[in-house]
Amino acid sequence: MASNVSGRGHHGTSWEARSPWAASWTVAAAFLMVFGGIMAIFEGIAAIARDDVFVATPNFTYAFSLTGWGWVHLILGALVAAAGMALFRGAAWARAVGVVLAGLSMIAHFVWLPYQPVWSIVLIVIDGFVIWALCAPRRESPA
Repeated sequence: MASNVSGRGHHGTSWEARSPWAASWTVAAAFLMVFGGIMAIFEGIAAIARDDVFVATPNFTYAFSLTGWGWVHLILGALVAAAGMALFRGAAWARAVGVVLAGLSMIAHFVWLPYQPVWSIVLIVIDGFVIWALCAPRRESPA
């Protein structure tokens, strides 16, 4: 098992995972962000284009027009996919932005539960995994 302490006494500016597993989880998170973002874009387009595609639950606490939710999913999906692509390219900001966007996506899919319950639960779990993978412990590597 690798140690977190290098004993070298200096810190670099780049970050690396403690293990190859953490690095591969980050790549998996980036892939899931791109895939989930693209699917949210399609979900948003479907909600905007045809309101009769989805079953609306009457008297839902978070009642909002289906077209409005479509725009939310479309915009959020585009942002999530863009952050996932930036994460693939190694952008330092993409990790923090990805955590925030995955959290917003979790909230949006929680409120989307009456319209697509199974899909929403799956994406809530995936977003939770993305947050975990992007917050995986890291250590500074020497420059």
